[in-house]
Amino acid sequence: MSGNIELLGTVLARAKDEGRAALVGYLPAGFPTVDGGVRAITAMLEGGCDIVEVGLPHSDPVLDGPVIQTADDIALRNGVKIVDVIRTVQEVHAATGAPVLCMTYWNPVDRYGVERFAADLAAAGGAGCILPDLPVEESEGWRKAAEEHGLATVFVVAPSSRDERLAKITAAGSGFVYAASLMGVTGTRESVGREAQDLVRRTRAGTELPVCVGLGVSNARQAAEVAGFADGVIVGSAFVKRLLDAPDLDSGLAGVRELAADLAQGVRARA
Repeated sequence: MSGNIELLGTVLARAKDEGRAALVGYLPAGFPTVDGGVRAITAMLEGGCDIVEVGLPHSDPVLDGPVIQTADDIALRNGVKIVDVIRTVQEVHAATGAPVLCMTYWNPVDRYGVERFAADLAAAGGAGCILPDLPVEESEGWRKAAEEHGLATVFVVAPSSRDERLAKITAAGSGFVYAASLMGVTGTRESVGREAQDLVRRTRAGTELPVCVGLGVSNARQAAEVAGFADGVIVGSAFVKRLLDAPDLDSGLAGVRELAADLAQGVRARA
């Protein structure tokens, strides 16, 4: 089975045709358990997410704030493996038909084997990979494998990226561009800020790829704000927090579904 990069493009284009941003949700695989994670990510899509990212838990997640680090730690202590991450992608995609990406640091992919990881992710119906710490200059091997298997390679840009750097990153990427709304780590914020809007404007100047903004969005008001200037709104920590704060899994699933519906309303507010 080839990957689902075309499906990812179709879903992003459909949101654009509807005059709105796409809603992208994130949860790490294996949290709170592997099966619980599959149910939670499925609930995000049922609640209103268009696309989901399945995180590959890592012991040194440099981009992630304390909320996602806590979830990663729970998954790792439960013994989550790459095979569980792939299974999560497969089961969520099979249940919903939605585009499912894997968000991972480079080290686990390198250790697993680049060709093997791309082949297994594509066979599971994955749409692509977000690789926040892979320098574009060192990405050729991965990009070749991803292209062969029909997977998107999503790179992360930050407010500190200069225009020539943005052009280099976006030329190498596919699927969409992940714009980190601020310098720092993931987590909910009071305001997503002007830096994000400026970053989207500068990124778009050099690419036709959709630009999706992540880091900091946690409610419908912020989702509407970001949807006013971005092609997609990415939410992670707020979903993780609903599960962490819930007394049991069923309550957590209800909370995740409710948040997705609220955010979906937010991204449609300007449509």
